[in-house]
Amino acid sequence: MFRNFKTVSRFIFGRGCFAQLSDILAEQRKDRGFMVFLVDDVFMETPLKDRIPVSTEDLLIWVNVDHEPTTRYVDDLTHQVKGFKDDHLPDGVIGIGGGSTMDLAKAVSLMLTNPGSSADYQGWDLIKNPAVFHVGIPTLSGTGAEVSRTAVLSGPEKKLGLNSDYTVFDQVVLDPELIAGVPGNQHFYTGMDCYIHCVESLTGTYLNAFSQAHGEKAIQLCQEVFLEGGPDSDDKLMMASYMGGMSIAYSQVGICHALSYGLAFVRGIHHGIGNCLAFDCLEEYYPEGVREFHRMMEKHRIVLSRKGLENVGSEEVEKMIDVALMLDPLWENALGADWKQKMPREKVRELYEDILGQG
Repeated sequence: MFRNFKTVSRFIFGRGCFAQLSDILAEQRKDRGFMVFLVDDVFMETPLKDRIPVSTEDLLIWVNVDHEPTTRYVDDLTHQVKGFKDDHLPDGVIGIGGGSTMDLAKAVSLMLTNPGSSADYQGWDLIKNPAVFHVGIPTLSGTGAEVSRTAVLSGPEKKLGLNSDYTVFDQVVLDPELIAGVPGNQHFYTGMDCYIHCVESLTGTYLNAFSQAHGEKAIQLCQEVFLEGGPDSDDKLMMASYMGGMSIAYSQVGICHALSYGLAFVRGIHHGIGNCLAFDCLEEYYPEGVREFHRMMEKHRIVLSRKGLENVGSEEVEKMIDVALMLDPLWENALGADWKQKMPREKVRELYEDILGQG
């Protein structure tokens, strides 16, 4: 069976296009309705705060994403939104920030229309009811969250996305001006998420012409941004993120992302950093990609830090392995249908020991 693929319904791209957000939302507003804005709290004291088209009827929530988004945080936000106007659903949910903020916006928009806890829906195609209208506005580029069909959350037992066609944004606003001024290390780690998406997609067993076409262009743009630079790098990286997300949507990521999920669940390591730490140790599986990644690190003077991974005990390593091995599609994409024979638990443990500097 071929997958009937759901994509973002509408998107706008270009420097300054954020100014059109008010007009975009006006088409969705109903009489006596309201919008919910979930905005990364790093913008609380910045000029962007005054550019957000919040009306007197709307709800603005400053969200904190210092740590990976959790199912509990999503449930708390959903409860806050439901209580804002006596359980009336909003006309829309708008997420403004990096991948974690956009994942929160996607998850809340889903949980407003689906009963129970968001932890009940961690997996593939468990969501039964369409989300409310939701918009993604990235202020970082690389995660592909603006185009993906998942909202990645850490739950009580696992880190796993709410994977559903209903998760996909109805509208995205891609304004390269919004990613200007991102700190260098953060810019690199988030951009490498996109680069690694593409390496894993282009070398995977799920590869097809659709994912290959998007992945090849996205990786070319990443190479231009991180090896050449230039005044239009932000524009290129924003489009690389979008196209990289499209590439993995119709294929999959691989070993690096599986290992990164374990690091995030057990020690709260941010996704971009976790990917870089894992990818750095995977030359056996992605030789050309890892060597090019090292050239990018050298050019941008990046020294990988293992902060947060000190004194990891054996029980924690075993939990990391448990989390990673839950992600069957990622391993199958990387290694084929017989991946369990090629990647026994002992081998995964060795990889984590290398990442943690214990090997």
